[in-house]
Amino acid sequence: MESLLFAGVGLIVLGLLLMVIEAFLPSGGVIGVAAGICAIAGVVLLFRHDTTWGIIGALSVLILGPVSFFSALSVLPNTKLGQQMMGPGVEDIALEREKNEHEHRAARAALIDQEGIARSTLRPVGIVEIAGQRHEAVALGGIIDQGTRVRVAKIDGLQIGVRAVEG
Repeated sequence: MESLLFAGVGLIVLGLLLMVIEAFLPSGGVIGVAAGICAIAGVVLLFRHDTTWGIIGALSVLILGPVSFFSALSVLPNTKLGQQMMGPGVEDIALEREKNEHEHRAARAALIDQEGIARSTLRPVGIVEIAGQRHEAVALGGIIDQGTRVRVAKIDGLQIGVRAVEG
């Protein structure tokens, strides 16, 4: 009868190990199904040995199964395999986004006092062309007709404020 105990515990441990392997080697669920079968077979063997052992085994599988799987998933991004699978980390993406935003704001700030042409009527929002590039802009101080020369008066965040050029 002790063989049922050892076999049951062994199958549960094998099931938990397979769950960890599933986290590192996604197989479309094949390894996960094998882990589940091993764990269930281990619990059945423990119940055949003794009811107390069966309950302990079932609770262990219900608690340790998800814990081991999600623990392995939390470790995965720090491994070489995980970094290859997931690509750049969130920190790298955030730094790249911040760099791009800074460059974009600097390019917008360089537009101040530059002149261009209104490509649509600004009531108060429309399209202007400045230095060969089209931008969405807001007319400051009234409607600006299409074809009117405009000068960038202010930059507020990503919004370009323009005024009509007199003369």
